[in-house]
Amino acid sequence: MELSDMLPNELPEEGLGEDIAFDKVAEMVRDLSANLGAADALAHMDPPTPEIAAKLVGLNAAHNQNLLHPDLSPFATQAEKHVLDWLLPHFGMRVGHMCAGSTVANLAALWCAREHGARHVVASRDAHISVPKAASILGMSYEAIPVDSRGRLNQQHASNLSGAALVLTAGTTGRGVIDELGWIKEARTQGAKWVHVDAAWAGPLCLTRYAERLYGVEDADSVAVSAHKWLYQPKDSAIVMFSAPEAQEKISFGGAYLAVPNVGVQGSRGAAGIALLGTLLAWGRSGLASRIEESIALSEALADRLEHDPRATISQRPETGVLNWRPTDNARTDQVIEQLADTASRNLINGKPWVRHVATNPHANLEVIWSKIDKSLR
Repeated sequence: MELSDMLPNELPEEGLGEDIAFDKVAEMVRDLSANLGAADALAHMDPPTPEIAAKLVGLNAAHNQNLLHPDLSPFATQAEKHVLDWLLPHFGMRVGHMCAGSTVANLAALWCAREHGARHVVASRDAHISVPKAASILGMSYEAIPVDSRGRLNQQHASNLSGAALVLTAGTTGRGVIDELGWIKEARTQGAKWVHVDAAWAGPLCLTRYAERLYGVEDADSVAVSAHKWLYQPKDSAIVMFSAPEAQEKISFGGAYLAVPNVGVQGSRGAAGIALLGTLLAWGRSGLASRIEESIALSEALADRLEHDPRATISQRPETGVLNWRPTDNARTDQVIEQLADTASRNLINGKPWVRHVATNPHANLEVIWSKIDKSLR
């Protein structure tokens, strides 16, 4: 059903009243939204929001705290600092702030890199679109380095690191692979002025038994993590972190109307830290880790089935819960993707389409998912 069939085509002259309008819009939200917690939802890097976070977001909206002004956010400012104090040590970082998504986090990090002397940005061809976008906004030239057969930045092709802001990705969007973070120290000897790790997807592995997969992240100058991925938060929630305590001073601005300097890209911003604080308080590190670890186990179990099925070929074993595969009859790939709506998405590897699954839904059921895949391959 189209929204135009359910709502007036023009702004109504008289309102329905808050209770009726709420019920009407709430019904549309429930009926027309994607169900990210469905048993077969395994297509995107978007988990369902836990109930505690959803409730706290509503409470935040009612209080409308603004972190631009500490006097308008007496609790929210402290809550954000507290949750950052919990998380920063797991990444080897010292300071940071929350912002509206990892696109803004990457922009803030590269802005800081420029203010510390970086002249251009170097990243892999499979880096997130926000990285070249940030370079463009900042007026910095951008170089995309080819990737190896597994999708990692090919270090042999990175010959222009002098004065560069090098961006390494921890969990690429397409294949979920982690660039070689152990290369950070060597990259500095090759002239890299700043090293940023875009850990939007795989960063929370630092809190799990898979933390060694991000070995070396502590050597970076900055790290970005998307809280609305594997930290299970609502949208518009990310963290940018810095290793040097004074790093953020370069991207902080004062004003006659400000009691404290405004840090980062955004001015007014909401209290995303409160929902994250509540979630981590409810789950603890072990509760968060178990959800992520179960998702990785599901992706590996699915890879096992596909790897042993003559009707399918996997691109590579999943490293961070992201799995790409295609039918043995490659010509059927787009047809299979269409049949697997909500269960899979489309990814291009070397210009060829692949079926992509992302294990971020803690309610996903392997048997339900396999039943749909099996049917699509018949």
